[in-house]
Amino acid sequence: MRVVVVGALYGAVAVGLGAFAAHLGDTGLVVTDTELVRTAVLYQLFHAATMVAMGALKDHVMPALLGAASWAFALGVLLFSGSLYALALGAPSAIGVVTPVGGALLIAGWLLLAVTAARRI
Repeated sequence: MRVVVVGALYGAVAVGLGAFAAHLGDTGLVVTDTELVRTAVLYQLFHAATMVAMGALKDHVMPALLGAASWAFALGVLLFSGSLYALALGAPSAIGVVTPVGGALLIAGWLLLAVTAARRI
């Protein structure tokens, strides 16, 4: 289970670093619609695979924490990737305020997964 803890912590760090890198765009880099969609798809795919793998853990770890992590991932993907898709399709830029909320939920999901796995060690 230690590998799950480390993997979950890596996931949280990856989402955080991705958010940090996205804000480097404020220095004059231009983000295209294609890049928004690519980022949305990448995060959605990784978190979908993680959620599927979490299903294999359901009989081996604390179900309440695993359930909370699953919901955090599900809502995080909906808000994070969903808002990026909407922006790429021409939604008003105000929809972008939803993106960091989704990112925070993704980080929370990874941290909940880490705590869940750590409690089994």
